Amino acid sequence: MTDDLLGRHRSVLPDWLALYYEHPIEITHGEGRHVWDSDGNRYLDFFGGILTTMTAHALPEVTKAVTEQAGRIVHSSTLYLNRPMVDLAERIAQLSGIPDARVFFTTSGTEANDTALLLATTYRRSNTVLAMRNSYHGRSFSAVGVTGNRGWSPTSLSPLQTLYVHGGVRSRGPFAGLDDYDFVAACVDDLKDLLGHTRPPAALIAEPIQGVGGFTSPPDGLYAAFREVLHERGVLWISDEVQTGWGRTGEHFWGWQAHARGGPPDMLTFAKGIGNGMSIGGVVARAEIMNCLDANSISTFGGTQITMAAGLANLNYLLEHDLQGNARRVGGLLAERLRAAAAHVPAVREVRGRGLMIGIELTKPGTDEADPAAASAVLEAAREGGLLIGKGGGHDTSALRIAPPLSLNIAEAEEGAAILEDALRSIQ
Repeated sequence: MTDDLLGRHRSVLPDWLALYYEHPIEITHGEGRHVWDSDGNRYLDFFGGILTTMTAHALPEVTKAVTEQAGRIVHSSTLYLNRPMVDLAERIAQLSGIPDARVFFTTSGTEANDTALLLATTYRRSNTVLAMRNSYHGRSFSAVGVTGNRGWSPTSLSPLQTLYVHGGVRSRGPFAGLDDYDFVAACVDDLKDLLGHTRPPAALIAEPIQGVGGFTSPPDGLYAAFREVLHERGVLWISDEVQTGWGRTGEHFWGWQAHARGGPPDMLTFAKGIGNGMSIGGVVARAEIMNCLDANSISTFGGTQITMAAGLANLNYLLEHDLQGNARRVGGLLAERLRAAAAHVPAVREVRGRGLMIGIELTKPGTDEADPAAASAVLEAAREGGLLIGKGGGHDTSALRIAPPLSLNIAEAEEGAAILEDALRSIQ
């Protein structure tokens, strides 16, 4: 049955639409932190549909909200008043930390970042954008144009002039040997030098923790230091919170809060986890920025009632059950367990991340050379053991990405860590 579906997939869908595993699986249903495939195999899910199933699979509160809303009306567009959209926008505006915030809903993180770039370039009357090396911001034409990860940049053509800045990867690059203080200082000096050679850009767009890049991050405070330099020149800061938002990092509700000196970003983008699988993205910005467009605009599917109902129910559950706190506690235990396991595996270069956003970078033992074959082998071995994880990284996809639903419990964390330890040992 799976082979037949794979053949049909290959005959009608693009060749570049990636599939995991030598023998791809069809996931048919899920519950809590587990999913099942079409052959009846049960897996502990440590990737959540790419950090999207944020609370749990088949969460009753979300399912109930979607069912009840579907029984009333599914969609009407932004041309009409929409109570669920206003309700969710009010909650997100308050949680964002951005003063006088306005919220615009989209259907994905790509579209959210595309909208933020439109707002920034219009507001600043500049098409120059600063982005981080090793970054990923989506698959639209403009989002690809600010993506600093070769593996996810299918074209160099772009409507934007993009300049790439040091700092998103702590343990690689020309400043890797410095301590945190000097690392930040060197990155700031590099930014100042770059700005001295170009016309004033519109914005810096940056992920507080780089997702597709392999869960890499700078020392705390780097983006706050960048913000001071940018603010002097009127340059906006866009925090891409598509993967880091909603408490996933444990210590903070938003990734930008690890860099909070000087206040919040001018804009933040969000998506993935807020919908728990429903298609929600969005931008939060100060009113003067959000309202800078002088032409009409709508979103046919952004903010549609059924997705807003899901987002509200999911956000309520997240806050009422302190899933941010759970991510901090269980994520800390999981990271500690994985670091202990990795200490005995020469191929592991680094275990990094925060909360329930953990990366394991693999290299050829004794070197800094990426080993994507090893990452693929661990991915396969983990699946054989009953665990689903992801891959990423800016150096030939050699990092494992671990991001379970935020309701993960200690027993499941221990189970997943044991499976992953066996998978890592299997490549030696």
